[in-house]
Amino acid sequence: MQLKKGIDKMQLIQGTGKLHEECGVFGIYNNDSHDVARLTYYSLYALQHRGQESAGIAVNNGNTILYHKDMGLVPEVFNEVVINYLKGDIAIGHVRYSTTGESFRENAQPMVIKCRGGQIALAHNGNLVNAAEIRNRLEEEGAIFQSTNDSEVILNLISRYWISSSTIEEAIQKMMKDVRGSYSLVLLMPGVLIGVRDPFGIRPLCIGKLDNSYIIASESCALDVIGAEFIRDVEPGEIVLIDKNGLKSVKTGNGGKTSLCIFEFIYFARPDSTIDGASVHISRYEAGRLLAREHPVDADLVIAAPDSGVTAAMGFSAESGIPYGQGLLKNRYVGRTFIQPDQGQREIGVMLKFNPMKSVIRGKRLVMIDDSIVRSTTSRRIIQMLKNAGAKEVHMRVSSPPVKYPCYFGVDIPSRKQLVASAYSVEEIREMIGADSLGYLSLEGLLKTPLGAKCGFCSACFDGKYPMEIPADAGKFSCG
Repeated sequence: MQLKKGIDKMQLIQGTGKLHEECGVFGIYNNDSHDVARLTYYSLYALQHRGQESAGIAVNNGNTILYHKDMGLVPEVFNEVVINYLKGDIAIGHVRYSTTGESFRENAQPMVIKCRGGQIALAHNGNLVNAAEIRNRLEEEGAIFQSTNDSEVILNLISRYWISSSTIEEAIQKMMKDVRGSYSLVLLMPGVLIGVRDPFGIRPLCIGKLDNSYIIASESCALDVIGAEFIRDVEPGEIVLIDKNGLKSVKTGNGGKTSLCIFEFIYFARPDSTIDGASVHISRYEAGRLLAREHPVDADLVIAAPDSGVTAAMGFSAESGIPYGQGLLKNRYVGRTFIQPDQGQREIGVMLKFNPMKSVIRGKRLVMIDDSIVRSTTSRRIIQMLKNAGAKEVHMRVSSPPVKYPCYFGVDIPSRKQLVASAYSVEEIREMIGADSLGYLSLEGLLKTPLGAKCGFCSACFDGKYPMEIPADAGKFSCG
């Protein structure tokens, strides 16, 4: 097989093979007698799928913001002593995934600074494409940064503009005119909880209510776990301020079509969430149905690459009439940070996470469904594992189009060199991963799947059509 565009085949097949998660944010303004830190802790558990490297909670206690954050999963960062320490009437929380090499405590969130009027805490999901440009300008003006996180750029701008602004919402609006990229924010100030969504609505953010208390969260699943009611999504370009007088909305306008990241429906969001009017579960199920129509196959059993392909596999099975079964068992106790084996033992990495159900797949012609192929590593190893376990054939179907372009809005795909579909044809990828056939859902089909959605979508990782101009130095700093 001839290499194309100077991309090293070994560089592709040695990567992790999967997209990395987004960050998750949460905030609650207490008008009742709720333990806000504890509710935030539970909700961060529900958002753990969006970030597994660090977690943090900040609470407003009078005129002081108390906070705790550290590296690790939510239950590793917090215990009963910490939760009991974080007493207050408003809280925000964050779970984080960062780009490679930027995983250290200084980048954990919420970020807390002192400025005019006291302290501000910020939790951010997304990524600024012009963070390097703004940061360089601010450093020339004397600003000092403590992290490599673009979220600190947002905080710095807000604190500077607040000096010359009559209200905090005015300072935030000025910040929004400066920054470009994706951001869903929750901010905490003494007496105020604030939610902000970027003008394109690239990252999700919603509003809920628990009794008389207001909540802002990345996904509706974070509301469900604490028994809160979903009210509505934060609109693109909207600033939501919650204080003792209730909820106030400031509409800044978006200047163009909305562009929610379509990968929220493919992979990032939890299946039980609803985003901008569309059910994530129904979207993935519909993707499986359309995939069966576009790429039918004669087979005995439909299986999924757990857990990301399960819902689409159910849809493929229903549409094709081929029975659905569990062909792979996932080890629930292996996280994203397990010790990587050396080059000579890389197959162990997949075996630690997945094990084939030999009695189910032996002698069968399988259709394996997954949400995406990024570098091809995981797909290749799983297919080989299935065939070693006795599968007669393995036909791979993918519930999204080929990922060909980098994402600059918070997904860890910084270079086309890491994307197998940018260098190889579908047939070449099929040969590389060892599948008997390979089919991807078309982009046209994918964009039909979020039934009832009240927004447009960013599909730049598939078609290269970004919703805004991308500077040459985009992605220099780690995402929020």
